[in-house]
Amino acid sequence: MANGNLSGPVAGKRFFLVGIGGSGMMPLATILSGRGAIVAGSDRGLDQGRVPAKFDALRARGIALFPQDGSGVVSAEQIVVASAAVEDSVADIVAATRLGCTRASRAELLSTLFNQSALPIGVAGTSGKSTVTGMIGWILHAAGRDPTVMNGAVMKNFAHPQAPFASALVGNGEPFVSEVDESDGSIAQYRPRIAVLNNVSLDHKGLEELRSLFAGFIAKAETAIVNLDNDEAAALAAALPPTHVATFGLDRDADFAARNIVEAPFAARFDLIAAGNAAIPVRLQVPGRHNVSNALAAIAAAVAAGVPLAVAVDAIGGFTGLRRRFDLVGEAAGVAVIDDFGHNPDKIAATIDTLHAFPGRLLLLFQPHGYGPLKVMRRELVETLGQKLAPDDVLVLPDPVYHGGTVAREVTSADIVADLAAAGRDARHVADRAAAAAMLVAEAREGDRIVVMGARDDTLSLLAAEMLESLRARG
Repeated sequence: MANGNLSGPVAGKRFFLVGIGGSGMMPLATILSGRGAIVAGSDRGLDQGRVPAKFDALRARGIALFPQDGSGVVSAEQIVVASAAVEDSVADIVAATRLGCTRASRAELLSTLFNQSALPIGVAGTSGKSTVTGMIGWILHAAGRDPTVMNGAVMKNFAHPQAPFASALVGNGEPFVSEVDESDGSIAQYRPRIAVLNNVSLDHKGLEELRSLFAGFIAKAETAIVNLDNDEAAALAAALPPTHVATFGLDRDADFAARNIVEAPFAARFDLIAAGNAAIPVRLQVPGRHNVSNALAAIAAAVAAGVPLAVAVDAIGGFTGLRRRFDLVGEAAGVAVIDDFGHNPDKIAATIDTLHAFPGRLLLLFQPHGYGPLKVMRRELVETLGQKLAPDDVLVLPDPVYHGGTVAREVTSADIVADLAAAGRDARHVADRAAAAAMLVAEAREGDRIVVMGARDDTLSLLAAEMLESLRARG
């Protein structure tokens, strides 16, 4: 694969993104367009009529959209970019091969942009990447550093009616903040000056492989920001020279530590102990102990990037969160509806813990994000849900996300439900997602919290909104 075309400024270059509506591709399209590239793309979701507002937002940026039938790939000058999930048999890829277009994976292009920047800041870990990326981006923006931010989720601080899908920010300053994905091994392509490692736990890969990938990532950085609360991450940090590491943790003897944590339903506050300073009060507009940890990571990274501690602390209080990360859709009939990205054991545990800090039954709709991940995570997922769900909580699992292609269905939602039922939890398998949602709405009573959880399907947000409307209609 020729990568010569990828290096240097992107202004004036022609890019065609296959799967342009994906959570990793849409912000990349935004950054390329914002830097003067000529961007076009296709998406199976566009052809299927899913989430039209997302594609309208791309068109509003001057990005041309085509059916995924090869009709948009017309010139050898186009650099054709696709995620690892796109097969060579897809018509756009066939056309690119026929024309001799330069081809690149999403990770190759993003890592090239990242590595070419003056101050590359990479955020890695199994959970919390998007939130920490958004927090760092917001602090740097508030501090006048004009960062570019590449995120996998919509950052509420930067979203407005003209940019409703603000999963990227295009700046002219030195910092380039990006979440870095370990699931496809592409983390090895990134060369961060500041590297954040939130945690290491099962999601897409086995632990041995994850240890190797994350260790290589933080070893490249001038400063590695590492979570001492996660034993795996702490062990990796211990192998680095202490002068290259800044640690964070809750109630730990870390470089950035939180004390006196006080949770509220949709907020948190704590005392920050950092760099030998007296306790500094911090207020967050996002809830949960996991977000206190995320805030520590973001403040530490911002300080490593040269932002004064007091400025970073002041800015983090203005961070309003990410869409689909413990996102309150609304309340009706005394029931709160929350849209959440929880899809692996760590993320699901963090959300349930945050909710269980306050009274009220949980009604969870969890759509697994694929049959493969379900097979990898089965034991840990059942263990986590078995431990975290209260006896009166209700969990409903529809069938996993499936958008076509061949897939082995060795472990299904029904298997997870059977495991949980054997552990005495109220878990139910309802294959059809709409029927699963209707069941929870019918079950809901005043004081309950309905949570829609899952990844890889942005229509889950529409489902959460529909559930809220159903509750309102019920009165």
